[in-house]
Amino acid sequence: MHRGLAFLIVGVLASCSTTASPTTSSALPATTAVESPTTTSIPAVSSFELAVGPDGITYDLEGSPPSGPSSFAITPDGTVVVADTMAAGRGEPRLIAHDPDGTDQVVPLGHLEVESVVDVVALGDLLVVLDAPQLDVESAAMLVEALPDGARLVLSGDPGVLGSAGPGRVFGDLLAARACPVVVSRTPDPGPVGELVSGVGAGELTAVDAPGHEVAIVPVRDPAEAVHRTVQLVTESVPRAFQVPPEQTLVVTPGHGGAAGTRVLNAALKEKCNPGPGRFAGFDPGDRVAYSPAPGRTELGQVLGAEQEGLRLRCAGGEVLVARDRVAATLRHGWAVTAHQAVTLRAPAAVVVVPGDAGPALARDWVYTAFGRAERHLSIVQGVGPALATAVAERPAKPRTTRLPLLLRPQLPAPATA
Repeated sequence: MHRGLAFLIVGVLASCSTTASPTTSSALPATTAVESPTTTSIPAVSSFELAVGPDGITYDLEGSPPSGPSSFAITPDGTVVVADTMAAGRGEPRLIAHDPDGTDQVVPLGHLEVESVVDVVALGDLLVVLDAPQLDVESAAMLVEALPDGARLVLSGDPGVLGSAGPGRVFGDLLAARACPVVVSRTPDPGPVGELVSGVGAGELTAVDAPGHEVAIVPVRDPAEAVHRTVQLVTESVPRAFQVPPEQTLVVTPGHGGAAGTRVLNAALKEKCNPGPGRFAGFDPGDRVAYSPAPGRTELGQVLGAEQEGLRLRCAGGEVLVARDRVAATLRHGWAVTAHQAVTLRAPAAVVVVPGDAGPALARDWVYTAFGRAERHLSIVQGVGPALATAVAERPAKPRTTRLPLLLRPQLPAPATA
């Protein structure tokens, strides 16, 4: 079993309107895509090879790219600029330039805030957007409008994950319409977690052989037991069996409300992991938090303390000061998150909670996203019974109504006649 990674290669003009489809450029270079052997779909690509320009140099992005919809531009002078929407990553990526003469060179990388993404686009003749399924129509329009004449756009992502928080399904619509060149990269996923996630992507929830307990099913009878077993897994079982501390385990549940939603789970996990009165707007130093500065963007961090101006966090990319008037709107406790919040996150271990009342809300893309957050170990707190397998088999994704397919159709070439 294996999962697919899709690349859309789009030649665009800066004069494209937000309602016009990107048009294909005949000057596009030959492009190949290779996914590294990993079970992750977020970031959507951790290694690919892309031929750029007539010089025949290929560029190979290695390492762990930043989280969230991220992008980099190859500028005319050969500098590569990485624009990170979260201004943080789980590791420093390297871009290797492979010259046809056999020499390799590490290309310098620079990190910019998301506000500078338009400037980045204006510099380069190639833009690669990772995690493209998270682009809503407004973000996609901003990128397309910012591209200079003759620039090329590559959208990369896993079409099986949950879509953007905002309206539209730009990546899926472009894939379905075949309005531009598409490269599909497939590699076998290693280990039991990868095998399970691959099966879910194909519409099958099957038992996998996990001799090292990489995948564990924990049946529960009611939400209260689901909360109890989740806390037990995060604070005792997973650290003991896999040497993964609680702060490196991600808990994913369908929603914020309910008897086993993020609010209840976070309260129980805080009591066990970092008890305190919540003296800073409900938070204490040491609390794990989910920071969402904008819809569809979530980063995990830790509370360092309160200051005159607001609450200071430590996130993957450094310290962040959240203004007092933004704390309530942008911060939640983050031991447990929803699958939509977790779509750009990965963790050594994940505990996916599926309470008994979650059945109608489940779909294949939710299960695929939730299960795919785990790198080494996945525990499934299962209270919904056979409804989980039914959701995987019969409900691929909740439909979205968009106008993009109608707008793309007139742009497509007419089928050849005999």
